[in-house]
Amino acid sequence: MGFIKVVKNKAYYKRYQVKYRRRRANKTDYKARVAMVNQDKNKYQTPKYRLVVRITNRDVICQIFSSSLTHDKCLFVAYSHELKRYGLTVGLTNYAAAYATGLLLARRVDSKLKLGYKGMTAIDGKEYHVKASKQDGAAPFKALLDVGLARTTTGARVFGALKGAVDGGLDVPHNVRRFPGSIKPEEGKKWEYDPKVHRKYIFGGHVAEYMRQLSEDPAAYKRQFSQFIKAGVTADKMEKLYQGTHAAIRREPNKKRADTERGYFQSKVAGAKPAEGAKSKNRSKMHKTQRFDRILQKLQAAGKTKVPQILA
Repeated sequence: MGFIKVVKNKAYYKRYQVKYRRRRANKTDYKARVAMVNQDKNKYQTPKYRLVVRITNRDVICQIFSSSLTHDKCLFVAYSHELKRYGLTVGLTNYAAAYATGLLLARRVDSKLKLGYKGMTAIDGKEYHVKASKQDGAAPFKALLDVGLARTTTGARVFGALKGAVDGGLDVPHNVRRFPGSIKPEEGKKWEYDPKVHRKYIFGGHVAEYMRQLSEDPAAYKRQFSQFIKAGVTADKMEKLYQGTHAAIRREPNKKRADTERGYFQSKVAGAKPAEGAKSKNRSKMHKTQRFDRILQKLQAAGKTKVPQILA
């Protein structure tokens, strides 16, 4: 055999430094995080806010975070599963749902802080940046987009949430290069952007287009869009559905959860009572004497005459 160079020798392992747990789990890009939260020394305890967008298999999460020397603080949050309260019950992880979730977060921020910014009410996909409406009034809420370790490809859903937040009245520095409809130019030319393409994605036009295409195969259509069929959503109703959702969000961004809504994609029957004998998960801790009495009662009910001395 020829000579084989040992790369991972003793010196390598002595100098190896384990990455942080959240970096190993692909949750936090610490290099990008430091750049976003780093603040000038003459702005001590002046927080820099982050628009954190995370997408899971079943949800889109949009949050506003501020950072201190010891911890992060979540100020506002919006989930795509909350869109059920506003009329959108299916397709909660696509680009249109990400836009609606970002819009919901922005309207909650504006409503809570009473800033008075409406954002872009006529959604046309064009580039929009909120501007201060009053010279001496409150400035628009500014936040930096935090996508974590997600791939920032053109048309990614994280930019849908960004566009929704911007149209909702948040000041998030950005350009249109990663929005759907952006085309990488030839060398020496400017980027091209078509707002109509972006508008189609905001209102679920890409989903409607795929539904029409798949409708030629009924079996495949039923398998892919079973939840849409159950909810009565068709390709022709798609845009109207999202328009109604956006209007409902603007009317009441802090809509309370219904009595029948519970937890993560679950529901409960209104007025239902727990079964007799069901144990409560929030039962308070019993005292030692109470436990002994309970055990003694069970032994007596079972016909045991002899009981341990400690229970007597």
